[in-house]
Amino acid sequence: MAAREKKTADAAGAKDAKAQECPAAGEPAEILERVAAIDVAKATGMVCTRVPHDTRAGRRVQKTWNVRACYAGILELAGHLICQGIQRVVLESTSDYWRIWSCLLESRGLQVWLVSARDVRNVPGRPKTGKLDAIWLCKLNERGMLRASFVPPGEIRQLRGLTRLRASLTEDMAACKKRAEKVLEDSLVKMPVAVTDIFGVPGRAMLDDLISGQRDPKVLAQHARGRMRAKTGQLEELLAGRFTDEHGYLIATLLTHIDALQASIDELTGKIEEHIAARLPLAGPVCTACGVIGEHAPGCAGEAAPLLPLLDRLDEIPGIGRHVGQVLIAEPGTGMSVFPTAGHLASWAKMTPRTIQSGASIRHGRTGKGNPWLRSALGDAAMAAGKTQTHLGDRHRSIRHRRGTQKALVATGRGLLEIARCLISDPAARYTDLGVGYRDQLRGRDTTTRKIRELERANPGMKVTLTPISPAAPPDAAGGTANP
Repeated sequence: MAAREKKTADAAGAKDAKAQECPAAGEPAEILERVAAIDVAKATGMVCTRVPHDTRAGRRVQKTWNVRACYAGILELAGHLICQGIQRVVLESTSDYWRIWSCLLESRGLQVWLVSARDVRNVPGRPKTGKLDAIWLCKLNERGMLRASFVPPGEIRQLRGLTRLRASLTEDMAACKKRAEKVLEDSLVKMPVAVTDIFGVPGRAMLDDLISGQRDPKVLAQHARGRMRAKTGQLEELLAGRFTDEHGYLIATLLTHIDALQASIDELTGKIEEHIAARLPLAGPVCTACGVIGEHAPGCAGEAAPLLPLLDRLDEIPGIGRHVGQVLIAEPGTGMSVFPTAGHLASWAKMTPRTIQSGASIRHGRTGKGNPWLRSALGDAAMAAGKTQTHLGDRHRSIRHRRGTQKALVATGRGLLEIARCLISDPAARYTDLGVGYRDQLRGRDTTTRKIRELERANPGMKVTLTPISPAAPPDAAGGTANP
């Protein structure tokens, strides 16, 4: 067996397809008899198939060859795999190069699994080549030692493309705004100190005047609006500097780019709204009493109940606006059968701490990277929810006080994600806030003990004792309360 593995490693650089017999002695029992695996690269893919031998029982025929990553080449490969009776094809998720393989092979009726590189990369004792990677991936496939990654349907993937492009353009616009602030600092104009948003109406008017050649601080300060007018004197001092025509050219270029990005973001938002309304029926208006999409069911007891689309129901959650709601629809999708429970969805999004156990020692590790688009949106929503006077805001502030800001953001983000899953999976569900004092009601006696300890820590040397209140005395003739 060792000699055969060495022979396979020595022949890794061969270009022509070769078939070899692989003995089954000493190997675990196969779960699938006919399998294939593809080690994906940008221009090619190394294909490996393992099928039973035609005449020798218990023997396997293994074949590896290179296929070009083009439309015609992959369709030809699909026909060959169908003739071989391949039961499952496994792809390693290498960048975005796997998409053409998955799309074309699935279109021919083959079962395709996309697997994470983390599950197959740690293989000691062999060189790192595309051929050996494909062979190892194929062996793991036939023994059922891999887990398929979540690949949403086509409509959700198209929605993801729109939401992710909008997020990227938003980051680009934020970078341009930071660059414009640096240009102002270079010109010795300290306008950001007094103007909170230099790209708002007053700030933009001041920038336009600077670009057009106006340098008088008193004239520039006249654009102040609202509460900014109280800081006119300070604003005049901060607007004095050495703003040159070169600075004006840089600011004008950046403002043009910012305006173009904002127009693209607004257009993308409209496209996202149209896509959700036209391509995702599960996100359409639904009766909040009977859960029927688009109308009230015959004999529905809540005929007066409103018909709310999914985005409106997600918008009722504190911290989640329409933009974040669109991301919550685009990333996990609307079919929650993939995630049986809210914990499964939170684990997929890497919003739960990992468990690290060694012997009797058990501790919690980091949450992991997860989906960066979803985590970013949940982080923004958690920060917004933490500022509200709601149950989620109260919970966020409590965790932040005990565990720190980062853990509070992750915990609040996980709560928002689990609530969103309940609304997506149940069309008739709506969010109901439990209130700020809900946690204290659950704690009961523990809350009283905690408050007493806080008072005793704030007053060293003192002890708090609770005494029962005597029954209220009857009022006296003057209308007051008689003292006992």
